[in-house]
Amino acid sequence: MTLLICVNATEWLQDEELRDILQPYLPDVEIAVGHPESPRDDITMIACTKFSRGLIENTPNVQLIQKLGAGVETMIANPDLPDHVRITRLSSAAQSREIAEYFLAYVMRFQRNMGVHDDNQRKAAWVQTPPKLNKNMTVGVLGLGTIGRIAAELFVDFGFDVLGWSRSPKKIDGVDCRSGMEALPALLSASDYVCAILPQTPETTNLFDASLLAHMKPGAVLINAGRGTLIRDEDLIAALDQGTLGGAVLDVFHDEPLPSDNPLWHHPKIIVTPHISGWTIDDCWGDIAENYRRLTAGEPLLHEVDRKTGY
Repeated sequence: MTLLICVNATEWLQDEELRDILQPYLPDVEIAVGHPESPRDDITMIACTKFSRGLIENTPNVQLIQKLGAGVETMIANPDLPDHVRITRLSSAAQSREIAEYFLAYVMRFQRNMGVHDDNQRKAAWVQTPPKLNKNMTVGVLGLGTIGRIAAELFVDFGFDVLGWSRSPKKIDGVDCRSGMEALPALLSASDYVCAILPQTPETTNLFDASLLAHMKPGAVLINAGRGTLIRDEDLIAALDQGTLGGAVLDVFHDEPLPSDNPLWHHPKIIVTPHISGWTIDDCWGDIAENYRRLTAGEPLLHEVDRKTGY
């Protein structure tokens, strides 16, 4: 049984680098790298960020795809992935904290009027604009999994009033947790900042369309670090142009890399970042090796994805 490393994200990590990281965890296991040029019957597990049709065709006995990250929606939706192949994801405490800090950083950018001060500096204008008080502002966190929970708790620590929303009921100290689609409009209307870290499912795809955006508090800021498919882009731009929203911070997009002619790049009320809110997953390399061990032993896998629910 062989583990295949095919990262498919050379700007982030080379196949050989990950092999060298994992080999000490699996000293007696063959770890192959790269797209196999011919069928490999011995490969039972593939670790990758995404896969191509050729990769699956040349690994007929693969049993497990280990996603090198959290988002698995493209894998689930890929018709080339046989139904019997299982999918696992990584759950990194370091990455979760980074994404929570990303939300906090941009909320504080607006709280302290940093964009205003940047503009005034370019105009050499001495304009003293007082910061907003955290205790007077409400942050809504959409998605209360590991990342959302950390983000919500972080905002509580910084003195914000925090509302949380999830598909099913959750409980977090200091957070007003709500659940179900019927609870979402009221939460949006009460939130000065909305931080979204929702997975991509049929229910969340284009969830933020014109009708839902109309429920947001006038002047509110939408920050999305979950999945780009959450927002209908043309409706977001219209809401910003009409003054329904005060701004948006986007780290994820329908198409990545974001095409240079996409209007999101140039809108004055939108901040674009290139899918970097959570970068570090060094604390969970061992989980890849552990899933290989569990697969060969017939034991339950770490962070296995339910392909029906999408997460």
